[in-house]
Amino acid sequence: MKVEKIVLRKMKMKLKSPFQTSFGTEQERDFVLTEVYGDGEIGYGECVVSTAPLYSEETAGTAWHILEDFLIPMVFEQGTFGHPDEVGKLFAPIRRNHMAKSALEGAFWDLYAKRQNLSLAKALGGTKKRIEVGISIGIEEDINKLFRTVEHYLEQGYRRIKIKIKPGKDVQVLRALRDRFGDIPMMADANSAYTLNDLLLLKELDDLDLMMIEQPLAHDDIIDHAALQKQLKTPICLDESIHSYEDARKAIEWGSARIINIKIGRVGGLSEAKRIHDLCRDNGIPVWCGGMLESGIGRAHNIAITSLPNFKLPGDTAGSSRYWTEDIIRPEVEVSPDGMIEIPTTPGIGYQPVPEMLDKYTVAKKEFAKR
Repeated sequence: MKVEKIVLRKMKMKLKSPFQTSFGTEQERDFVLTEVYGDGEIGYGECVVSTAPLYSEETAGTAWHILEDFLIPMVFEQGTFGHPDEVGKLFAPIRRNHMAKSALEGAFWDLYAKRQNLSLAKALGGTKKRIEVGISIGIEEDINKLFRTVEHYLEQGYRRIKIKIKPGKDVQVLRALRDRFGDIPMMADANSAYTLNDLLLLKELDDLDLMMIEQPLAHDDIIDHAALQKQLKTPICLDESIHSYEDARKAIEWGSARIINIKIGRVGGLSEAKRIHDLCRDNGIPVWCGGMLESGIGRAHNIAITSLPNFKLPGDTAGSSRYWTEDIIRPEVEVSPDGMIEIPTTPGIGYQPVPEMLDKYTVAKKEFAKR
């Protein structure tokens, strides 16, 4: 693959409704799209940053800076690539900034798959034809509104309900959902809202037959999660704590989690996501794909990685209409009535970005070519 041009777009898209977690409420998404041009094809990637550095230290502004001033010059200095794995290795000297790296590496994976006339799922080694999906529901102040929201998505066929929790909006809310909906597959996502001082409260969750408790403790912790998992019957799932293969290896060795959430942007790209998948497979740790309120381009990458065999639990890759009045791809991502998404078989990500829609939501754009 010879790189001829790279385009960055800063995007702003308004969510259909506010999405609240333990660290804030999002009403619109500021993120970055990447386009890599080469050999007559275009590869697309998405930088799944947020407006503020709350989930991670990265924002649309910092990611743009890292891409423009460091990663893109490194790409043009090398010039040609035989495989997308080479992109991650090239970026290795740059510390962290995983979402910025992932955005560019993902575009290379899309370009590579198109050049090989393969779907991105096949290029990654995926084996599935369909994937099962769940839904992520933000914190609601009104329990009756939460009931209606859960009922709505169950009727649409989603195979798992994830409920965001925080102190004061946890055990009682989950118990009310259990009483109302019975034994539906349900999990809780704390987004690092608790500490070991909350052990007694967290142990109450053991009575609710949850699939997992996601990231209850600090965003950068592995050790305290190991201590907590020993006290709980419910599996702990790590999210924010896992930024790399090495983080996953340590979490597995220490018994910090029985499940791992893989987010492509959080771990620095598809190549690293695949390595973590393989490590977890070899150690009997099931994985699933978390969501970052992606546009259709990022959503397409999530679908592709979820085609790998150890993604054994429903992910957060809901249909486009869950978050957007209109998406920037055609066709939009759709969930079947039985809670499944068909994996595209056409080359690359399998969804076509619509130029008019890209331009509509672009607030800044810059092109780069080798000088």
